[in-house]
Amino acid sequence: MNNFYSKTKEEIFREFNSSANGLNQKEVDFKQEKYGKNVIKQIHKLRPLKIFFEQFNSFLIYILIIAAGVSFFIGHSTDGFVISAIVLLNAFIGFFQQLKAEKAIVNLRKLIIPISKVIRKNKLMEINSEDLVPGDIIILEAGDKINADCRIIESENLQTNEAILTGESLPVDKWDILLKDSTIISRQSNMLFAGTQIVRGNSKAIVVATGINTVFGNLAETLQEIEITKTPMQKRLDNFSKQIGFIILFAVSAIILMGFMKEFDTLNMFMIAVALAVSAIPEGLPAVLAVSFAISSLLMSKQNVIIRRLPAVESLGSVTIICSDKTGTITEEKMEIREIFANNNFYIKNGKEIFLKDKKIDIEKNKELYQLIKTSLLCNNARFEENNGEYEVIGDPTEGALVLAGLDLGLNKKLLIDKEPSIQRFEFDSKKKMMSILRDNGRNKVLYSKGAPEKILQISSFELVNGQIKELTLKRRKELLNSSRKLEKDALRVLAFGYKNIPVKSKAKEGNLIFLGFAGMIDPPRKEVKNAIQECKNAGIKVKMITGDSALTAKAIAKEIGIEGEIISGEELEEMNDMTLTNRIDNISIFARITPSQKLRITKILQQKGEVVAMTGDGVNDVLALKSADVGIAMGKRGTDIARDASDIVLVNDNFASIVEGVKQGRKTYDNIKKFTKYFLAVNFSEIFLILFALIMGLFYGPEKWFLPLLPLQILWINLITDSLPALALVFEKEENVMNTPPRKEKSLLDGIWKFVILAGILTFAIKLAIYLIEVSNTLSIDRTRTLILTTAIFFELFFVYSCRTESSLLKNGIFSNKWLNYAVLISIILHLILLYSPLGIIFGVIPLTIKDWLFILPFVVSGLVIFEIGKLIKKK
Repeated sequence: MNNFYSKTKEEIFREFNSSANGLNQKEVDFKQEKYGKNVIKQIHKLRPLKIFFEQFNSFLIYILIIAAGVSFFIGHSTDGFVISAIVLLNAFIGFFQQLKAEKAIVNLRKLIIPISKVIRKNKLMEINSEDLVPGDIIILEAGDKINADCRIIESENLQTNEAILTGESLPVDKWDILLKDSTIISRQSNMLFAGTQIVRGNSKAIVVATGINTVFGNLAETLQEIEITKTPMQKRLDNFSKQIGFIILFAVSAIILMGFMKEFDTLNMFMIAVALAVSAIPEGLPAVLAVSFAISSLLMSKQNVIIRRLPAVESLGSVTIICSDKTGTITEEKMEIREIFANNNFYIKNGKEIFLKDKKIDIEKNKELYQLIKTSLLCNNARFEENNGEYEVIGDPTEGALVLAGLDLGLNKKLLIDKEPSIQRFEFDSKKKMMSILRDNGRNKVLYSKGAPEKILQISSFELVNGQIKELTLKRRKELLNSSRKLEKDALRVLAFGYKNIPVKSKAKEGNLIFLGFAGMIDPPRKEVKNAIQECKNAGIKVKMITGDSALTAKAIAKEIGIEGEIISGEELEEMNDMTLTNRIDNISIFARITPSQKLRITKILQQKGEVVAMTGDGVNDVLALKSADVGIAMGKRGTDIARDASDIVLVNDNFASIVEGVKQGRKTYDNIKKFTKYFLAVNFSEIFLILFALIMGLFYGPEKWFLPLLPLQILWINLITDSLPALALVFEKEENVMNTPPRKEKSLLDGIWKFVILAGILTFAIKLAIYLIEVSNTLSIDRTRTLILTTAIFFELFFVYSCRTESSLLKNGIFSNKWLNYAVLISIILHLILLYSPLGIIFGVIPLTIKDWLFILPFVVSGLVIFEIGKLIKKK
């Protein structure tokens, strides 16, 4: 985009062959042909079918598809259908979530309002905003939305709301001025941008960019080019799947090779190999992930965190850096009076009380303070409405803060204006930087004024001090101005107040005021944010503030809530190359006056350094960073549709503290997935090694004695009974100090659990092997041996799952504290007993067990749980 802000009006007129009288029809037709319609078109159209098939692009899904195909081929249709259902469910969930996210671009187009007022051929007319072209002269008034990027030609008391674009929380003054090159968007006071709104005054402007060439259009184009990256869990899952795939391939190849060497039945060996492969494949993992994410999503919703993309549950738990907006997320998004200067004293307002050096002040007994508060209410356009004891301000946030301060201190604006009705208004002007309202108090007229400190002091002749009106000297003006600067250094927005009495028959003019003092206000941080940020520090998560507000304001808020580090402005950032920023970014905690492109740049550099980034945002200015971040967090109250659609998570209450609660739940979810993984691997691979042992022994000593300890169908039964409900129930485990450890840097689900898996796998294998060896030496029935091994395996694993619940002792946490696990284990036990003592046993090759059999396997069943609990106690000591 050309730097129209640094060009004169005449240069722009020449560039677009236009004038203050507007374009003629010939020029309009030419420009419509050249620039096209004023719409944001999709460069890459949505292809739902492509999005759907992309959901199958995962190594684990490849393995599951192969397993399903082989299951159908060998006649195990039930397994084939179950695995296929899991794969399709996973695909549909991912498809609908991604499709919804891609609709973000559609909402960008809704920001353009259909009608615009333009001057063409020196005539004012209304046209469809899609027909706007560069060079058009557009007329704008308070309340109008701007439909194209424009350069101001003329303006009167013009202010716009650019929060949706820049993040600036207050209205921005606009006027015709020539700016230097490289002025950032938030400082381009002679430009109007598509999608923003006029809140005060009026303007005549020339259109300089339409459609995809506007600032919003550029955002839309960049948004479509951003690729959705895999979440940390998806990356770990891919690595895990490759590792599991290699182990399965090795085991299956070994079984088939040994069976071939010993001339075992080829089909039987193939079915055994497939059964073991299906047993080893974590087909239950997608279901566990889906259930974990769904349950966590439900729990997070109770903490005001809405999950739009299910994998974001775990991603939030993996974040290493939270980049948070200031206004409304860290702060309350409402101005509040903090400090008042009157009668040569600094008064501190705290809640509904005001203090002077820790002494509570009654404003009814303090003439100077009372008169200042009264003036702030009678020179004020904001109003309030009461709803169930809560006050809602309607109007400018700065004036609203004054109204609420009055209510806190016992002065009601409605009652005051009833006593002193308005006679005349002197509206705010960006040049004079003040406003006044003339009122009738029944005896005479009173002019109440407020504005910039330097302006009010300039037109004041007197000062109210110690109950007396004294002349204001030049020296005293300088002293008072220094007092206002003291407030400004604390990042307070400062207003000055004055008044004067006017005889009834005299004409009112703004001048010769009696100076009253200053009020300093700020958008305060939310009360719970400071503790939330400390919790992030304890958890090893860095918090960076990224805002469109000034560096002074950002630094003051950061200091108050405990964010420490360097501060950098958007202008400084613009001059810094990527290498310098990469080297410095770890030490920078506060980014002020930041543009959308800079926000995206910050996100990408942090990601290149290996950080998992959560980014908050509410407006169009945040969309690029939201979509590019590992976790995009949009605001529920303040957020635009485009921001919410581009995000992974929506904060219902716009509160930073809710993000921290989400991180807790995300970490808990991942921990529970790891518990399932180590449980699954430990018990399932023991079955592979048991079969391998039997085959090796059979190879050397004959298969007549060293028969297969488990049939393929029995292996699948173990898989069904132990890997479904009990494993899923681990999702409901309670939190275990998840915010006292640094973010995980694991590349695979196997990281950090290898030792446990190996030890548990060896123990599980040894238990099954012991029964096998005992029975092989004196068995009279192969079916009985297999039934004993099958039952021992199932009950061992159902007991062992309790030990996988926690790293600490079950005696500390309560053995049966997870009621869902208790239900799952009970159901699994009942199902297996039905199999043993019903005709179904014939199908699975099992026989009923006697009491003697149960007593025989009991020590083996409980051994795993006992040994690992003893191990936990030894490790703790």
